[in-house]
Amino acid sequence: MVFTHTAKKSLGQNFLTSTHLLKEIVTIGKVSPDESVLEIGPGKGALTKELLAAGALVTAVEKDDNLFTFLKEEYAHEISLGRLTLIHGDILELLEELTTGDKNYKLIANIPYNITGKIISGFLSAKNKPTLMLVMIQKEVAERIARNEKKESILSLSVKVYGTPRFAKKISRGMFSPPPNVDSALLLIENISRAFFEKHSIEEENFFLVVKAAFAHKRKKLISNIKESFPKTKWENVFENLALSENVRSEDLTADDFGRLTKNLIQ
Repeated sequence: MVFTHTAKKSLGQNFLTSTHLLKEIVTIGKVSPDESVLEIGPGKGALTKELLAAGALVTAVEKDDNLFTFLKEEYAHEISLGRLTLIHGDILELLEELTTGDKNYKLIANIPYNITGKIISGFLSAKNKPTLMLVMIQKEVAERIARNEKKESILSLSVKVYGTPRFAKKISRGMFSPPPNVDSALLLIENISRAFFEKHSIEEENFFLVVKAAFAHKRKKLISNIKESFPKTKWENVFENLALSENVRSEDLTADDFGRLTKNLIQ
């Protein structure tokens, strides 16, 4: 089927052109026959094809009207066999619906840069989390999340409290059509669970309440941000109890530091 499509900048469309890389993505994602895989923004179906070739049962969510119509025709056979489920819609609007139930699945996708944080955080905090995530995102973002540079962010903490991130591979911008303005990378997240919250005996929502308060004003010290969000009776002795300097900044704390801080601020 001859199909031409002009990539839409508004949807963050950049299509992979390397067949070798597509096969490598499937390998890094440890895709097995009859395993359920969720793909976001399949585009022209290049990665979809490799996932199906590996025997995966693929659910692909495509927002673009023209691409959805193309995929429905191009993969009509796989759809009829139940190997591919094609959904037309916005992944952020469908996230809650797609993460209900208890079916195991992996999330493998080349996701738009402008919704990277929402997708990663949304699926990791979902009721039914993927067992593994392999996402292609901006290289600098992948580095900040996976490499231990002792400078945390809300997103890096959001990943580390749910799983083990690894910078899997740098992807040159030249491997896309059209090429983006920056290089990309494959971020692999494994061992996804709620074990961190159980270890610290805290609720997820309380942890993120503290983290968001701590990063409310990036130029302020941690204690200044905490003072704005919690009464004195809560924070007055916490820093001393946890042996935290009043000069420390939020980005300098580890996930475990925030776990202990949460338990002490919100009992």
